[in-house]
Amino acid sequence: MNKVQESAIAAIQDISHGATLLVGGFGLSGNPENLIRALHERGTAGLTLVSNNAGTDNCGLGVLLQSRQVSKMVGSYVGENKEFERQFLAGELDVELCPQGTLAERMRAAGAGIPAFYTPTGVGTLRAEGREERDFGGRSYLLEEALHGDFAFVKAWKGDTHGNLVFRKTARNFNPLVAKAARITIAEVEELLPAGELDPDDIHLPGIYVQRILKGEHYEKWIEQRTVRTRGDAGDASHP
Repeated sequence: MNKVQESAIAAIQDISHGATLLVGGFGLSGNPENLIRALHERGTAGLTLVSNNAGTDNCGLGVLLQSRQVSKMVGSYVGENKEFERQFLAGELDVELCPQGTLAERMRAAGAGIPAFYTPTGVGTLRAEGREERDFGGRSYLLEEALHGDFAFVKAWKGDTHGNLVFRKTARNFNPLVAKAARITIAEVEELLPAGELDPDDIHLPGIYVQRILKGEHYEKWIEQRTVRTRGDAGDASHP
């Protein structure tokens, strides 16, 4: 039952060329920083990357795009990454843009053993091309298939040696979803505790969904854009 890995590098050793990798996080919040760095260092390429967003040019999943380790990206929002845009427009990167709610539900369905579902989202758009469309109650719906992964990277606040996880604030975003949709889930945590130390009522993701866990370190906790102003400016009409 002890799932602890000695390092991020050790935890990812069997991720092979061409694997499908699901990664938690929303923007740069809740990014599994140690695992992303380890995969970058190892150089595994040809990856199909599934995540809500693609990070920024030099942070989050953007480091894997910069090093050309990604051959296909499935996501919802990519507007903060100029290298992503460049590769896509140059025909160097295969991209599937998926509505955010649909992306979440596709992974939730995979974790629940549901092969596909119908949704009205995307009807009448490019998303509908090549997809089955049916009428229910006078409204059109698209058939969307569940989205599985070979591996998933997850970042949590606390975890125990059995893989039970507790997320903190906005880091509880896509992380639980990707964990349930992958064959092997690797979690990194800020605080690693012995089994039994976490209150069962506080656990957000049971350890049954986590195969490997490690204590992360040197967290930068990136943000996309930091805008600050002096406290006095907030009430000054001359500073809109």
